[in-house]
Amino acid sequence: MADITSKKNVLRQALASGKIVLKPSTIAKIRNRRVAKGDPLAAAEVAAVLAAKNTPQTLPFCHPIPITNVQTEANIGSSSITVKSTVKTTAKTGVEMEALNAVSTYLLTLWDMVKQYEKDSRGQYPDTRILDIKVLRKSKG
Repeated sequence: MADITSKKNVLRQALASGKIVLKPSTIAKIRNRRVAKGDPLAAAEVAAVLAAKNTPQTLPFCHPIPITNVQTEANIGSSSITVKSTVKTTAKTGVEMEALNAVSTYLLTLWDMVKQYEKDSRGQYPDTRILDIKVLRKSKG
């Protein structure tokens, strides 16, 4: 773990994004609120906030920091959903891992909630995939 003892607390922000590719029929179920498990977008948003706040629990070298805000924004296309997550803190270290964790968890939650519609006749997921998880921007001060 990096020693950040001597660093000053400053405002830090990170913006991350990622995408999940789904069948158009699954996208239609999400849009029309016909997903049997409930609203995947609402569940994914809550999961993303929890993931950001609990990043040090899964990434052992991340410092526990006070998360002051987590926001997610989903863009639903015809065969994919792109999500962006902004995470903020006033701390000694950045929040890019928290933003990445929020995006990853958001996308995994979507997959979990719609997997019954994505499986083929053999129970596989030939079309479903998560792509392009990345940090778009980070800032401090």
